[in-house]
Amino acid sequence: MQNGVVFVDAKIYSRDFPDAMSEVLPGVSWGLIEAFPTPAYWAYQVWANEQELEPLNYKLGATLAEEVGACLLGGHGIQANVGLAAFAHLRNLGAFDAEVPSEEQLQEWLSTPLKIGSRSVRYRFAKQKARYLHSALAALVLGNVPLHSGRALRDWLLELPGIGYKTASWIARNWLDADDVAILDIHILRAGALAGFFSPGLTVERHYLKLEAEFLALSKAIDVRPSKLDALMWYQMMSSPTVVHGLLSQVGLKAA
Repeated sequence: MQNGVVFVDAKIYSRDFPDAMSEVLPGVSWGLIEAFPTPAYWAYQVWANEQELEPLNYKLGATLAEEVGACLLGGHGIQANVGLAAFAHLRNLGAFDAEVPSEEQLQEWLSTPLKIGSRSVRYRFAKQKARYLHSALAALVLGNVPLHSGRALRDWLLELPGIGYKTASWIARNWLDADDVAILDIHILRAGALAGFFSPGLTVERHYLKLEAEFLALSKAIDVRPSKLDALMWYQMMSSPTVVHGLLSQVGLKAA
């Protein structure tokens, strides 16, 4: 057994975790709770975060339209701070109100340089994202959006232009607090490669659902909610590039 302890607001919380050498999944050991990024490490981190006064929050919008916009404006090829700045810019202009802006209006707004700190930054793919966002907002206005499960919402979103599994899962997880989908990007793939819970050779482009099933299996095995694990794993892997690249090099894995 391993014992994890966390101190929060003068209170001590304690929990036992399985022995480091025991298997969490076939062929995958728990590892040490202090050894980034073992399954035991993630189990401890999610549990510790849940004891905080303000646990991890990943919802970006106040409405489903805003959530779709925030996620659609971020993602592959766009830095997180730029995507969020573009979302805030459009929200301030009323892009997510009842009346859907035209594709041309959205493109004009997205083509305006964004102020990020002391820098002026141009949003990439303004024309393309304006088209995708207009289509998504128009579809939302029509209603009949399935909200009874993350997968149902994801399947509906996948029918819209420019929305793939990752973005659709991101929206569904955020808006519904869904635990039946996973947002799989390079950071989650690296975590899986280092901890050994993803099968070798799988890619999100060709094997998204297989990888998702393996991620959900890990979540169940370490007894944490997939939505919390996904968010916390992404944040820590993204925030530790030097450590992650060093670990990948040690085991002979590529960074991408």
